[in-house]
Amino acid sequence: MEAPSPDLPVIVVGAGIAGVACSRALQAADVPVRLIDRGRRLGGRMASRRLEGRPVDMGASYFTVSDPRFAAVVEDWRARGVAREWTDTFTVLEPGSAPTTKTGPMRWSSPTGLRSVVEDLAAPLEVEQAAVEQVTLAPDGTLSVDDRPASAVVLAMTDSQARTLLGAGLEADAGVLTRASEPVIATVAWWAERLWDLDGAFVNGDPDLAWIADDGARRGDGAPCLVAHSTPELAQPHLADPQQAGPPMVAALRRLLDLPEPAGTYVHRWSQARPIGEREAPFHLSEAGLGVCGDGWGPVSKVEGAWLSGTALGEAIAARHA
Repeated sequence: MEAPSPDLPVIVVGAGIAGVACSRALQAADVPVRLIDRGRRLGGRMASRRLEGRPVDMGASYFTVSDPRFAAVVEDWRARGVAREWTDTFTVLEPGSAPTTKTGPMRWSSPTGLRSVVEDLAAPLEVEQAAVEQVTLAPDGTLSVDDRPASAVVLAMTDSQARTLLGAGLEADAGVLTRASEPVIATVAWWAERLWDLDGAFVNGDPDLAWIADDGARRGDGAPCLVAHSTPELAQPHLADPQQAGPPMVAALRRLLDLPEPAGTYVHRWSQARPIGEREAPFHLSEAGLGVCGDGWGPVSKVEGAWLSGTALGEAIAARHA
């Protein structure tokens, strides 16, 4: 394979943590990079929304740390107050059984919402908000994002999202992107005061809820706010109208935690929330220079895995430029 033209940038599409990490790795290697996000704000599924005067995490609930390189990034966030340790112990709820507890690795959060850690990571980068229609490979081997030629193209997103962008010349890459993702609906509920004693809860055996996070404990401000994530089985039939999933989710919250009606609620749909199955490869990178990264790559599908995937892909592309 010929070395990419140094006059063309690498175009990274998707400014979640994987796309930002990839862009940072390219920038560190002095490779020209253009980061494009198709959303209104960067962060991807590490999204937060301002409700009742405070940020509430709507997507990813927390992150854990095991890799030394990611640990160094997280320690910098901690030292500057961007991230904070949350808890290593969650409650386990199962209908008809007494609550139990489960201890695991330290879970990390952010005082200003998990989106802020992505924004902090992206601070040295220029992020362009723009629509992206198609990636193509010309007969002469040139990759383009719409009409913009690139030395390489990175799609930092789920497999199905990446497939929809692949155009002429990239049929073989589409055949690699087969990992499905399951949907989740997130419902935020808040009360006038705290009426529970938990940081977070794994919910087993309930048809409607799979996870509950105490957003006040997670954020560290003690706000009486819970964020519940649905089961995929509840989410799937409600993707066209996610508001219809709110009442059964609130009813399940009240039943599991013995709560009164909340003062308010907010519902958000994640059509592709979590990758299904396993995949050991840390990223995809074709001979032509098309790369795909994110939490759907590598042995563990989580925030750290997305950062590692993006970083590894950026370094692999930079090596081709060397």
